Amino acid sequence: MIGRISAHWARIELALAAVCAVSVTGLILLNVVTRSIGAAQFWVDELAIYAMAWMTFLGASAGLHYGHTVAVTVLTDWLGPGLRRIAAKLVDGIVLVFALFMVWFCWRWFLPLELAHHGWDTQAFQGATFNFVYAEPTTTLGVPKFWVWLVMWAFALGATLHALANLLGQNQTAKGDQA
Repeated sequence: MIGRISAHWARIELALAAVCAVSVTGLILLNVVTRSIGAAQFWVDELAIYAMAWMTFLGASAGLHYGHTVAVTVLTDWLGPGLRRIAAKLVDGIVLVFALFMVWFCWRWFLPLELAHHGWDTQAFQGATFNFVYAEPTTTLGVPKFWVWLVMWAFALGATLHALANLLGQNQTAKGDQA
């Protein structure tokens, strides 16, 4: 069950990452055109950076599901099959712990219950917590940055789901089993 949810979520992450990649390309081309005609739009640079950040985090999370992450195998190449499986499970456990810490850090950063406690009033929230995560605007777009930073939640929750499925051995496409 967790493996199927992980696979479905990974497909969504890859689709969104692909949209972000196309957006980065389109935004850079728009930037080239507007600069060449002397009408540069500076918000385009910022939006391209944010799209690239979203693409990176979504792709990294999906990579956990598919087992397409960077690995240093100098030690595990010398191990026998049994010890190699144990090392792989140990790595999956470490990734799960990291992902859970990311969820906890996001929780501490965004403080959603505290925001709800203040009736979703960001001014009251800021006054009580001195947390200005919901107030800081982007440089040129003028959009609150927390919308950009929500990718951290997506990454943390996706990584947790994929790491748990890997640890339980429920990701059939993990660890290079996908053709």
